[in-house]
Amino acid sequence: MNKGQVEEHIRRIREELDREREERNYFQLERDKIHTFWEITRRQLEEKKAELRNKDREMEEAEERHQVEIKVYKQKVKHLLYEHQNSLTELKAEGTVAMKLAQKQHHTQEGALRKDMRALKVELKEQELASEVVAKTLRLKHAEEITKMRNDFERQIREIEAKYDKKMKVLRDELDLRRKTEIHEVEERKNGQINTLMQRHEEAFTDIKNYYNDITLNNLALISSLKEQMEDMRKKEERLQREMAEVALQNRRLVDPLQKARDEMAEMRRKLGDCERDKQILVSTKARLKVTEKELKDLQWEHEVLEQRFLKVRGLVIHPSLILQVQQERDELYRKFTAAIQEVQQKTGFKNLLLERKLQVLSTAVEKREVQFNEVLAASNMDPAALMLVSHKLEDVLESKNTTIKDLQYELARVCKAHNDLLRTYEAKLLAFGIPLDNVGFKPLETAVIGQTLGQGPVGLVAMPT
Repeated sequence: MNKGQVEEHIRRIREELDREREERNYFQLERDKIHTFWEITRRQLEEKKAELRNKDREMEEAEERHQVEIKVYKQKVKHLLYEHQNSLTELKAEGTVAMKLAQKQHHTQEGALRKDMRALKVELKEQELASEVVAKTLRLKHAEEITKMRNDFERQIREIEAKYDKKMKVLRDELDLRRKTEIHEVEERKNGQINTLMQRHEEAFTDIKNYYNDITLNNLALISSLKEQMEDMRKKEERLQREMAEVALQNRRLVDPLQKARDEMAEMRRKLGDCERDKQILVSTKARLKVTEKELKDLQWEHEVLEQRFLKVRGLVIHPSLILQVQQERDELYRKFTAAIQEVQQKTGFKNLLLERKLQVLSTAVEKREVQFNEVLAASNMDPAALMLVSHKLEDVLESKNTTIKDLQYELARVCKAHNDLLRTYEAKLLAFGIPLDNVGFKPLETAVIGQTLGQGPVGLVAMPT
């Protein structure tokens, strides 16, 4: 080890020594503190033990004193019980003597009270006898007074009765006179009213007699008029019976026209079936038109291809024979195109014309048959319920036929619109290729539907005919 290391080691040892000294001092202080606390606690413990011994000694002394006091109190209680027993004995003896004295006094008082009671009874008897004598005397006096008063009242009553009998007699005479006077007046008024009522009754009887005479005359006139009306009704009934016979005969005559009308309806149904077949033909024509349109599109596509080839060839040095071949192919395609257009136009125009004529004929026939049928029904005088049922059935049939006609018109308009659109497309393509319309060799014929204006929109947007 060199010098520096030794010095460093010494410095560390000194630091540890200082730290150990500090710790030793700290632990010595703690030890002294704990020792001091232990001494203080030990002294306190000894003091508490001494106090506890003192308390135990005091408790023993208090217990001894308490036992002595208990013995003293027991002696006192014994003395008190003895004194109480003596006092009870003395009180019992005194009570017995006092009770005997009280009984003697009670017997003495009872004898005195009995004597007083007998004296009171004798006195009460004497008072009762005296009161009876007084009561008899009072009864006699009262009877005498009552007799006097009765005599006085009877005399007064007789005087009052005589007085009021006289007054009542006078009053009765006055009332009789007044009653007779009033009765006389009432009889006079009654006689006057009876005379008046008799006059009124006679007048009313005369009026009633005249009224019923008038009613009788009116009834006779009414009976005669009713007889005339009955005669007229009988004649009218005979006339109606004759008319009913004529109507029955007319109904029998109209059976044949009705049968003819039914046959014509069957014929109309057959024609309606023909119309359905025409509709199917129209559908097939529509299919052929679609095929033709497809062929037209193919031809247009071939034409465009050939045109492109022609333009390519135009930019090259072309052999005259090749040019001639291309021109021949172009002319052939143009001829086929125009021929196809003419064929489609002729077919569609012819079909449209036939369908329009058939629709017109069928509409006219339906109107005529409807008028004839209505006339037959009106003349046949059928039951209203049956007539209503037949009318409803006929209306349903006509409604279905009208719906079919409208559908056919719609299909016809759509086909015409497609044909016209095809012609416009053809003309536009010719103008696009630089071919004048006058060089076609014919004038394209546009189709139209009678009573309907076709729109200018794309194909398929045809308005439903109204």
